[in-house]
Amino acid sequence: MSNAASGLPVGRGLLYLIITGAAWGTAGAAASLVYRTSDLGAFALSFWRCALGLLLLLAGRGLRPRVRPATASRPLRRTVARALATGLGLAVFQTAYFAAVASTGLAVATVVTLGAGPVLIALGARLLLGERLGAGGVAAVAGALAGLAVLTFGGSAATVRPAGVLLALVSAAGYGVMTLLTRWWGRDGGADAGDTTVGAFAVTSLCLLPFAVHEGLVPHTAHPAPLLWLLFYIAAVPTALAYAFYFAGAAVVRSATVSVIMLLEPVTAAVLAVLLLGERLTATTAAGTLLMLGAVAGLAVSEARGGGRRPEPAPA
Repeated sequence: MSNAASGLPVGRGLLYLIITGAAWGTAGAAASLVYRTSDLGAFALSFWRCALGLLLLLAGRGLRPRVRPATASRPLRRTVARALATGLGLAVFQTAYFAAVASTGLAVATVVTLGAGPVLIALGARLLLGERLGAGGVAAVAGALAGLAVLTFGGSAATVRPAGVLLALVSAAGYGVMTLLTRWWGRDGGADAGDTTVGAFAVTSLCLLPFAVHEGLVPHTAHPAPLLWLLFYIAAVPTALAYAFYFAGAAVVRSATVSVIMLLEPVTAAVLAVLLLGERLTATTAAGTLLMLGAVAGLAVSEARGGGRRPEPAPA
């Protein structure tokens, strides 16, 4: 995918995505701590994440000169349609993920979401964008499905809950829709990453508000100060910063490379789950994790090499 439209160098896009992957990996751990210190639910947490993240983005945009990109001449209808589609995908992605964390734990929820996401992206790209999956891609999909089966049915009920795995798959579908739309729009010049992020957060906040009010918008906690700091961190680092970097980087970096870099999230989350939250991974769960991550890495290599053809290998 060309970077001419956005003007962002590919090297900087790679750096943005590396920061995004590491930052996203901390969101689940922070959410787990929120659940431990309050009665805040997944919808309310997602709402505050996006609403506060939106305020931080708007504040940041107000502190710097506004340079309108060439895409500013696009019809308002198209801009609104893109914001709606991206915002809905984002709402599904993060709300289902937080619900999965609450249901089946941080490590499994993150691995399933970020393991299944690139596979769904590859399938969607084949069906909707005409990109070939290739023999390597088919093998990677089979490996990912095997890893999901091991994770779902191989662990104990206390370790892996099928309902949590299903929520993680729903989250992966939202992630896939968001990524495919970004790639599709990048073909005709893309869109300003700041506008995309702000629009998506505004739509997501509005979508989540009624569900958050029904669930309980104001949390009850005996530790208000730590809770406020956790909410601020979630809104600032894995949300406002990370999503701005994600939309900018994903517009100039190939999807195969994005998939590999995003594996930093489950790695970061798994380390935090063990070191910070005291979670334990059984041997069976670890095996399923390795199957999924291996499948995604194989899929990324297959896409980088042109879907099984034999041209000169492209750098990962």
